[in-house]
Parts: sequence; structure tokens; C-alpha cells
Amino acid sequence: MTILVSGATGNIGRHVVRRLAADGREVRALTRAPATAAPPPGVTVAEGDLARPETLRAALAGVSAMLLFPVADAVDEVVALAADAGVRRIVVLSSAAVTAGYDTDYHLPVERAVERSGLEWTHVRPGEFALNSLQLWGPSVREGRRVVDIAPDEPGIPVHEADIADVAVAALTEDRHTGRAYDISGPSAVTPRERVAAIAAAIGEPVRLETVTQEEALAFYRRQGGWAAENAEFIFGFEDYSGTPIEEGEPAYEGLDSVPWLTAAEVTGGVSRDFAEWARDHAADFR
Repeated sequence: MTILVSGATGNIGRHVVRRLAADGREVRALTRAPATAAPPPGVTVAEGDLARPETLRAALAGVSAMLLFPVADAVDEVVALAADAGVRRIVVLSSAAVTAGYDTDYHLPVERAVERSGLEWTHVRPGEFALNSLQLWGPSVREGRRVVDIAPDEPGIPVHEADIADVAVAALTEDRHTGRAYDISGPSAVTPRERVAAIAAAIGEPVRLETVTQEEALAFYRRQGGWAAENAEFIFGFEDYSGTPIEEGEPAYEGLDSVPWLTAAEVTGGVSRDFAEWARDHAADFR
């Protein structure tokens, strides 16, 4: 049974590839840049682009299950090609924003296309990625051991990318997950203040946490550039998931309160990794 992993070099996909290979599964890693891929021993690399379905025929040959990265462009054609190739199971790397009702044009169309196909399906819908803390805070921690935030005592339940991968691997390899949508969170709530403390402990140096206004945070992360600048309006409550501006005083993200969160351990019977473990795993990225 060959398993095709799209997004194989990404934050989740690389963990999925590694887990499947360690379990002795036949794995094919799909990437747009095979020359730069560095898969584990025994893993085959296939070139292809989900936005260009005509590039996928060779990669899909002989595949029985696939992890589908969320690319809405041409997804119906991609799924049809998978079905024609004999794929019987598709696991979608989706988002809890679908459950909350925020996502209507990114992950949701991919989920619906897979459901329409008649193939076996599972949707893995993570909530907040613990990796966001690295994307947002990494530059200022590395440069000045400093974090800027607007609500240091407001808890969230960030999930380790390895936990998401564990759920995806289970869905790819076990029949009992067919027809399920899993909203995945970390095992415990943790505030920004507690996250900063965990990062400081992991790197062995103090990290200063500064509380600022929404406007100050927006300006700070716009100056920082990169991922932080691209996502600051959403993170700090200036726009919704679809990029629509939020009026002052309008409630934001309250749909997340009704999401039926599960941990990786509850889905797989294995482990769930807390934020302190995630910080230790990424200590070198903050130094």
C-alpha cells in the first residue's frame, strides 16, 4: 500500500512522512521542488503541483491513500485523478476554522470535493498551531529576548505540529477514522505569559514580555515583516479569517468556543505534547 503525502516538505507533511517511513510504510513524498527534498531513507520523492493536476498522474500511480494539502484551485480535478488512479482514501489537512464557520473558501472547498468523490475520507482540523509562536515571536526573541503581546493572560490551546501529524498518520492507516472530522488542539490551555516562560526555560535565558495596545502590536509586527506582518491584522483582531475588517467592539472568533476539541491522544491512543515540550523541540530556533 503506497501512501502519497502532499505538502511533504512542510511543517506537518515532513512529520507524516517520517512517521510512516518509521512504521515501514511505502511512502511517496509529493513536492514541487524534488531537488531540495531530503526524505528519510526508503521514501520516494515525486514531483507535482496540486494547482496543476496534469503534473500528478505519475505521482498517483499505485497509490491507495493520500494526505491532501489544502489547495482549493482545481481540487475537483485532483480528486478525480486520484479516484481514477485507484486511491481509496483521502485525508484532508484542514482547519478548525471550518468547524467554527469562518472558513468558506480555503479548506472547506477541499473537504467538500473529497466528500463528493465517494472515496473514504477523514478531515484533520487543527486549531492554533504552536508554531505560530515561533513565526510571530522568533525574530524578537532571537534579536533581543523580547516578546510583544496584547493579552498576556488570555489562554489558548496551541497544538504541536507533531500531534497533528500523528492524527493524520492514524487516519491514513486505520479504518476506524473514515468519515470523521477531528478538531485537534493541544492537551492544555496556556497563556502567552506561560508560553514565553516555557520558551525562556527551553533556551536557558530570560525573555521579556511587554504588554502593548492592539495598534502598537500591529505596528510592531508590521515592522518585523515576513509571516508576522502578513498575519498581524488577523491575529490582533483587525480583520476576520477571510480578511474582512472587523469593526471596533465587534466580537471576534467567538465561533471557536463551540468547537468540539480533541487531543491527539484521544484520537490515536498515543501521546499529546504540551507547549513546554514544543518549546524544547524548537529551542534552537529561538536562540
